[in-house]
Amino acid sequence: MPALEQMNQILHILFVFLPFLWALGILPPPDALFLWAMEQILEFGLGGSSMSTHLRLLVMFIMSAGTAITSYFIPSTVGVVLFMTGFGFLLSLNLSDVGHKIGTKSKNLPSGPEKHFSWKECLFYIIILVFALLETGLLHHFAGFSQISKSSSQAIVGYGLMILLIILWILREIQSVYIIGIFRNPFYPKDVQTVTVFFEKQTRLMKIGIVRRILLTLVSPFAMMAFLSLDSSLQGLQSVSVSIGFTRAFRMVWQNTENALLETVIVSTVHLISSTDIWWNRNLDTGIRLLLVGIIRDRLIRFISKLQFAVTVLLTSWTEKKQRRKTTATLCILNIIFSPFVLVIIVFSTLLSSPLLPLFTLPVFLVGFPRPIQSWPGAAGTTACVCADTVYYYQMVPRLTAVLQTAMAAGSLGLLLPGSHYLGRFQDRLIWIMILECGYTYCCINIKGLELQETSCHTAEARRVDEVFEDAFEQEYTGVCSLNEHFGNVLTPCTVLPVKLYSDARNVLSGIIDSHENLKEFKGDLVKVLVWILVQYCSKRPGMKENVHNTENKGKAPLILPASNTSPPPKSPEDIDSLNSETFDDWSDDNIFDDEPTIKKVIEEKQLKDLPGTNSFIPGSVESQRVGDHSTGTVPENDLYKAVLLGYPAVDKGKQEDMPYIPLMEFSCSHSHLVCLPAEWRTSCMPNSKMKELSSLFPEDWYQFVLRQLECFHSEEKASNVLEEIANDKVLKDFYVHTVMTCYFSFFGIDNMAPSPGHILRVYSGVLPWSVALDWLTEKPELFQLALKAFRYTLKLMIDKASLGPIEDFRELIKYLEEYECDWYIGLVSDEKWKEAILQEKPYLFSLGYDSNMPEPALEISRVNRNLCSQI
Repeated sequence: MPALEQMNQILHILFVFLPFLWALGILPPPDALFLWAMEQILEFGLGGSSMSTHLRLLVMFIMSAGTAITSYFIPSTVGVVLFMTGFGFLLSLNLSDVGHKIGTKSKNLPSGPEKHFSWKECLFYIIILVFALLETGLLHHFAGFSQISKSSSQAIVGYGLMILLIILWILREIQSVYIIGIFRNPFYPKDVQTVTVFFEKQTRLMKIGIVRRILLTLVSPFAMMAFLSLDSSLQGLQSVSVSIGFTRAFRMVWQNTENALLETVIVSTVHLISSTDIWWNRNLDTGIRLLLVGIIRDRLIRFISKLQFAVTVLLTSWTEKKQRRKTTATLCILNIIFSPFVLVIIVFSTLLSSPLLPLFTLPVFLVGFPRPIQSWPGAAGTTACVCADTVYYYQMVPRLTAVLQTAMAAGSLGLLLPGSHYLGRFQDRLIWIMILECGYTYCCINIKGLELQETSCHTAEARRVDEVFEDAFEQEYTGVCSLNEHFGNVLTPCTVLPVKLYSDARNVLSGIIDSHENLKEFKGDLVKVLVWILVQYCSKRPGMKENVHNTENKGKAPLILPASNTSPPPKSPEDIDSLNSETFDDWSDDNIFDDEPTIKKVIEEKQLKDLPGTNSFIPGSVESQRVGDHSTGTVPENDLYKAVLLGYPAVDKGKQEDMPYIPLMEFSCSHSHLVCLPAEWRTSCMPNSKMKELSSLFPEDWYQFVLRQLECFHSEEKASNVLEEIANDKVLKDFYVHTVMTCYFSFFGIDNMAPSPGHILRVYSGVLPWSVALDWLTEKPELFQLALKAFRYTLKLMIDKASLGPIEDFRELIKYLEEYECDWYIGLVSDEKWKEAILQEKPYLFSLGYDSNMPEPALEISRVNRNLCSQI
């Protein structure tokens, strides 16, 4: 056969060039070639879209090909139209029930990126499908068919499509900052820094975007289906061209409405203005014309893009000093001389839909091998790098996805095509957004957080991006219509999106943290904050609120036996005073800013059991029995018959009255146990003389005020009287004095002077100085965390007082502390709770650190959550 002989000659020539093509990298590997071929056939032959994963591509290709093949064997023309309409609509939906698939996948995401169909969406799609089937079926069955002419029904619909295309184009361009990338949009907000004015104008643009969305998702598809249903090609016998062409056309109406509208208008216009005797109108049906116009449209856009890229590489290789080399001038001259050959390479790359590769970033262009849009293995985001800033992108992605939905629907991001890239910028963060798949009312995107400005090259690149955005969004324009100063740049600013995310604010604390007056007030405030945090903790402990009603009607106060002392015998005041200062050499201020502190206390997860009411035997203890009318184990419930005596020194005979004993304590208020400290926190580790000295620092008026502000009782009438009785309970107060002052002593050790900035930084980081109370505190992890939390709150309070002024009364102080508790996370950046606070979107985050490159002693790092704008 002559055709086979001709094919044999062509293949012989091609086989000779295969090693050459392989050496240049033009020859694709089999898997990439297979996937690329499926993607091209699905997109241009079957009316589908590029898929976000290889599996989805394979499944969608099989379903779409099956639809085209099945339509060929349907004998009824009405049945063919209904079949193409129904399956065209269904295949354009996201059948996997994933509305928005984000490239970064993690279990730590605060809200999953996947969105399943709700019953409202299902009802909406069913209604659309029913109306689409009714329209196409009725029009095809009852309307008359004729060739397209100026007076035919199909021509009238074509005129309407032309008007609709112009309206949609205008409404889309109004949403962006630049019209066709050249002229400044006069309707776009001129200054995005004025948030109120910006949101007012943005709201108006969103209203226009709603009109555009209705026209695009409801009006345009039904108008195009009317145009296709009235076509005379569907009246004849089924052919392969009709099955392929119209299967694609009815699918494109929903899959890519804007491109389908453009292709339909072009076909209608060409048919109206040209003669019916030309080959285009005589031998090709409407479906094949739409298919060819779609291929030409896509390849033309790619050719313009690649030509612009080649010119940009050629110019910047000479104008940019860092890219200029000795051979640059020679290469530029060679490109000009051999420009026809360069154009052939660009055309060849365009026809294959393959990348244009500049060799070593030089203006020497090669054709890359054809590949699918998703050219990476596996699902998007599986190879993402995890670093300290990853959590900020996790928090940002769901909110960014939500505003991207609105922006895409309004047309702010221009024409959405699979393979398009967008760059988002906010402060020191960059977001790379890639469109993987588009369909009817959905779009699959891949969001990547780029690395921050780690090197000088990255800083220069980020600065260039900032210049383009600043000229577009922050520069004041006096004229009605200004020009884009960066026209032709690879970056064309689109819009500003309001996204709720975190911003950095770093302040040096010199003059605050090293002020003697501030540090002196710090110690007094620390006691108050400790009291407030412990009272709040005890009043909200699990099980406390459940016991409120059970104790309201009881008149008899409970008997309390404090937990026995499990610590070693305390040293006398003289022993403490005689401690050598050399003990603290490793914890001195000379090495406070080393990378790692020399002394670190490990908090062991030890839970001390509540001794009252237990029958466990403690080694070294002595069990005493009460002498009386009752034998051991048969005493009444309300009497105490046992006391646990630890291993104190032996006492001479006849001196029993001096033996240490645990006194029987009774609350004066029956409700005091609701805010009582846990038993293991009431153990003693300090001598009485030191505790008496520290007790004078306890703010009794503040303690009573905090208790009176509690809201843990349901009966509001009796609440004030009950809280007054609790506040006057001396036994309860003694418990708080003991625990609060012991924690206070553990923070400062034996040094009673004002703390230094280095001391505050170390304790803030969780490294406490040695003292007799240190082991006592670290053995109680929950209390240790509460005390550390109080210390950090006090530091934040000191900074606020220095910045905003002194606190007037107790109510204002409680207001500050409640704000810290609800709206702030105050801790370390390296803490897991810091990441949890970000994912929970705490409004404010605060941390303290030290910059060794700065002379100041400490640095405040504050991250503030606001409604901020990200530029795209």
